[in-house]
Amino acid sequence: MTEQKGKRLLIYNPCAGTDRNRPPLHALLTLLQRSLGAMEVHCTEYPGHAYELARAHGADCDTVVCCGGDGTLNEVVHGLLEIGASPRIGYIPAGSTNDMASNIGIPSDYRDAAALVADGHVNSYDIAAFNEQKFTYMAAFGPGVSVSFSTPQKMKNLLGHKAYMLNGFVFQLIPTLKQVKPRRVKITYDGGVIEDDFYFGAVSNALTASGIFKFNKSDVCFNDGQYEVMLVRRLESPLQVFSMLAKMRRRDYDGDTLLFFHASKLHFEFDEPLVWTLDGESSGEVRDVHLEVLPRAIRLFSPKGSCFLPDEQTALQQS
Repeated sequence: MTEQKGKRLLIYNPCAGTDRNRPPLHALLTLLQRSLGAMEVHCTEYPGHAYELARAHGADCDTVVCCGGDGTLNEVVHGLLEIGASPRIGYIPAGSTNDMASNIGIPSDYRDAAALVADGHVNSYDIAAFNEQKFTYMAAFGPGVSVSFSTPQKMKNLLGHKAYMLNGFVFQLIPTLKQVKPRRVKITYDGGVIEDDFYFGAVSNALTASGIFKFNKSDVCFNDGQYEVMLVRRLESPLQVFSMLAKMRRRDYDGDTLLFFHASKLHFEFDEPLVWTLDGESSGEVRDVHLEVLPRAIRLFSPKGSCFLPDEQTALQQS
């Protein structure tokens, strides 16, 4: 067992995911305590509670383990950063999609995820600020982004990832296609400026997100101080959304209809307010967005991999 300097905290969301993929609290705690020792445990009771628990109990922690979905992890990270805490963070994925876990290589089985924590290997990871909010892997606007946060919790608990497919492709497909229209936006980024009409935009630190798009490992580094930016413009009809999704999956970045680049700071100015999604949750309507990458802001228990630079190499690259 590794010697610990501070306390260990487990924040557990009993409503995340489905009964089949949510680990029993006692079984999970038993596994974690074998490597971490005694842990303080808090269960969330309502949306936003994980954020409050992280703020209230995370200040003197050496290790914080979060068990829940991507939204729960987002709340924990946000709460810890707001109080200036920088513990090692363990993520036990128990949500409906677990995009964050699949991106960085955290196993879906809680026993394997707990073993990863026990292994003790930690990578630094970039997150980003979205005005006053934080997100861990993706911010997006445009048709379809409301699918994740508009899917009822009961449906997600019952069906898991299938709930998003049912809600998105059955209940929301026709309304979404009807609302497909470009938004006028001026984007200022790292010394460049783009002003045009765009249908969709995503700023991400991820290899994939809910199957909407997929990058190669050569496209992405999780701790290089930059996020990947994808923008879609010039669709001739709403039905062209499907061919555009296919182009995203093929990485067919033609620079005209589909733009792709890296950036560390961005400023979006829209002609009217619109909703973004942050890690699958609604940001509310915004018209002016300042987005900035926070390099190596958190430390995650995660496997060694090509999408992570060693911390000393990252620091040298950014100096």
